[in-house]
Amino acid sequence: MSTSLPRPATIHRLLADSTVFQWRNLTLRADVIFTLPVAICLAIGLAMGHPGVGLIAAGGAANTGFGQKHRIDDSELIPMILATLGMAFSGFAGVIVGHENLLLVLLSALLAFGYGLLTARPEGYGWVGQQCVVTFLVTSAFPASLGDAVARGLLLFAGGAVELLLSSFLLHTFHRLRDQLFALSCYFRDERAAFLAALVETAQSVRQRRFLNSAMPYALRLAATVGVATEIYRRLHYPSGYWIPMTALLVLKPGLTDTVSRAVARVLGTMCGAIVISFILARVHPTSIVLAAFTALFAWLSYALVNVNYALFSTAVTGYIVFLLSLNEVPGPTIALHRTISTALGGGIALSIRIVVIAYRRRHWRRAAAVVRRTAFPHHSVAD
Repeated sequence: MSTSLPRPATIHRLLADSTVFQWRNLTLRADVIFTLPVAICLAIGLAMGHPGVGLIAAGGAANTGFGQKHRIDDSELIPMILATLGMAFSGFAGVIVGHENLLLVLLSALLAFGYGLLTARPEGYGWVGQQCVVTFLVTSAFPASLGDAVARGLLLFAGGAVELLLSSFLLHTFHRLRDQLFALSCYFRDERAAFLAALVETAQSVRQRRFLNSAMPYALRLAATVGVATEIYRRLHYPSGYWIPMTALLVLKPGLTDTVSRAVARVLGTMCGAIVISFILARVHPTSIVLAAFTALFAWLSYALVNVNYALFSTAVTGYIVFLLSLNEVPGPTIALHRTISTALGGGIALSIRIVVIAYRRRHWRRAAAVVRRTAFPHHSVAD
């Protein structure tokens, strides 16, 4: 029996996140405004003589800045506000839980499940949920006391707040930010009602085993994938191992083709970024000020490229993370190597679980079809 080769159209779809470039979505000039708060946070940390403080605040500012690429109720400010609040709480929780106990696995799977359910709502909600899970996983790598956990949460909140206030002021949308902050209590009340309605609908779907047009299967796959990846991260005690479950979360999509495309682009972009950054660090031997400047530069490129090409975006994000963590006196090439290995592991886990689910479903469908045939044609033998 001959094996058919993949069609060119299929190969194109599998590599779409790596080979398709939408240059019309490049936003270099506009994103300077959102990069400025990141640079300010880094500068304050260096001026205080505590680059780690600037590092954490800059991380909060950078993540909040990506909210301007998303919409909730036709507003880019609401995702930024919700991400700032959510990351502060998730950062606090991640530091408290740490990466040494089983509770991390359970909470990571639960948060991933919640993120999966949010994908059934307008896109901005899912992005906010994703940022909360990512922040929880990242901060779990740095367990500390209650006081330090509070400090990290507050620094993440401060960075997000700087991003919100400064970008709103420069874009002349400060009045909108003020109005939406005042209306936040009403917004939370409406969202609480929507959340309860979603829980009722989910319970009905489970009871009736009716998952068409439901985010439940995807949410369950996310929970299982992130849970498995987090347990591997917990047991390996691998430096920067939080990238394993984080990558699994980011690349797993509802469809297999989309998952493969995203995983290939993520790994390829990370490898390219690691090579480029290692080359730069080997040639430049930068000071803290130069590291901060490179961090801001790659944050700016990350903003600009996020809707252009995912592999390019992953390259820029790798540069941003490596230079950011280098401010904390961690060797840049080491960070790049660990990130590349962890990204490959996380992508491989996501792909493996997706393929296992597909294989299980096909066997289940074949068995169900055999039962139907036996029932409809009881006098005919049916080979299993």
